[in-house]
Amino acid sequence: MSSDLHTAIYPSLRNKTVLISGGATGIGAELVRAFTQQGAWVGFVDIDEASAMQLIDELSSAANPPVFRFADVRDLSGLNNAISAISGRLGSIDVLINNAANDQRVAFDDITPDNWDDSQAVNLRHHVFASQQISQQMKLRGQGVIINFGSVSWQRGNSAIIGYATAKAAIHGFTRCLARELGPSGIRVNSLMPGAILTEKQARLWRTPEETARFHQLQALPIDLLAKDVASMALFLAADDSRGVTGQNFIVDAGLI
Repeated sequence: MSSDLHTAIYPSLRNKTVLISGGATGIGAELVRAFTQQGAWVGFVDIDEASAMQLIDELSSAANPPVFRFADVRDLSGLNNAISAISGRLGSIDVLINNAANDQRVAFDDITPDNWDDSQAVNLRHHVFASQQISQQMKLRGQGVIINFGSVSWQRGNSAIIGYATAKAAIHGFTRCLARELGPSGIRVNSLMPGAILTEKQARLWRTPEETARFHQLQALPIDLLAKDVASMALFLAADDSRGVTGQNFIVDAGLI
């Protein structure tokens, strides 16, 4: 879904190398668009090759067209190889955005050890190990930015997404600790928590007009929150304009209660 919102231009992002996980659809795809429009070199990974190719085609005329590699973030070896391939193509990564997630609904009584482990793998584990791999490059240059994607779901106590919400809560703690760990190397780490973002997936699976009206009532701002609203915050956190910001958690939810 698109928006007519204007976006600030951050000169410090031009020609930076940005890696985004889960970049083929939804918020991830908007992140790819936003950083590409800033003149950054963008690499992204995803399991949805068809959507990724559509996005590559859409942005093919950009000054620095994005690069895609297939990766299932649950497969850490495959993810490692994809990161290495993108880094080999574009150069050392300046900005890592850990975005890939799956908010699959599973009732508490139906949770099994296997789907619990799968939920933690797709929503949390890759944040840790992608950050571990890429921070080595960042340390050599004495600078870098890591943005971890959380969610307001764990604060709101939403039902049927306990695995997802637990992982997203853990990301908050991971971000705080990692910022302290990597700060001496000049690396900033922040987390970004979207609210009820109206993406194509949400509209297709869950967001009826009645549900959208309900969110408008629950939000302080009665607006449709779009992926672009989240991407705009990510641009600021990646840019030098936020050079003094680390270990923090930024909520983009229009004041959702």
